[in-house]
Formats: sequence, structure tokens, C-alpha cells
Amino acid sequence: MDNGGWGDIPSPQAGGSVPTDAPAAGPLPYEGVWRFSAPAVDASVPQARHAVRDLLARQGVPVGEEILQGLLLIASELVTNAVRHAAVLSPMLAVEVAVGADWVRVSVEDSHPYRPRALEADQGQTGGRGLLLVREITQEAGGACDAEHTASGGKVIWAALPLKPRTPPL
Repeated sequence: MDNGGWGDIPSPQAGGSVPTDAPAAGPLPYEGVWRFSAPAVDASVPQARHAVRDLLARQGVPVGEEILQGLLLIASELVTNAVRHAAVLSPMLAVEVAVGADWVRVSVEDSHPYRPRALEADQGQTGGRGLLLVREITQEAGGACDAEHTASGGKVIWAALPLKPRTPPL
């Protein structure tokens, strides 16, 4: 997926390297990668959302409010999908937050091998549009998202957003 000119936004499988346009002086104080695991149960959805929000605040990540709200919604949707669709084969899930100089990425990993697809909007359907929402939020922010298989046979779904909203073209 095109990253909207925000530099190299790494996928979880790429090891979380810093974008190539980052300052050569070293990482900024808020840069890093944090990972936590949670049971694949409904209560993990708000817990993961709050953990992501609290982590970004604690690290002093300079994320804009609009991007933060989009990121928290993405985290909720990704954890919800893992709980609803992967729990039978994956009783635990992992949430990872990676922050670079200009971007923040959230990913959710589970042990279920099925790689989901974003469904198109169906007005008669009451659910099943979480990944569509993730894709739309990500594209609107100028970020990137994808789903990848893991070496252990599961999958990781991730979304990376710029720390600052992109400016619309004039």
C-alpha cells in the first residue's frame, strides 16, 4: 500500500527499522517498540485501547489528536477481529506499538492462519466492516496497513500512521 510520501514505514516483519529520512543523530526520546500480550477475550479490546493511549502519553509521543483517535480506533478494531475470529486457535494475542521519528504503528498478532480481507460496505450487514474502517482511516491519514503471515503460521495485521496529519493539497 502506498504510504503517502511519509518515508519508509516498516512492517512488523521488517524489524521496525527507523525510516531512512530520520535524523542521523540517533533516535528521538519517544522512539521505540513496545509489545504486550492479552487473552483473546472481549475485555481485552478496551484494555488494549487504553494501554496504547497510555503508552503514547507516557512516552511523550507528539501525535496529533486526530491521528491519535484514528490509531485508537484501529487498535480496537484489530483486537476485536482477533477476539472474534482467531480466539478458537489463538487464546492469546499480541499487540505491538512501534514509534519512529515521524510515524506510529500498531499491530495485532495471533496464531490463527486465516488472513482476513476487508469486506465492502453492505448496508444490510451489521458487522464485518472493521478492516474496511481500518483501511479507510489509514488511507485518509496518509499511512499504510497490511496483513502478513508470521513464521509461526499465524498472522499479524498492522497499520502505520504519520504522527502529524497530512496537509491536504491546495
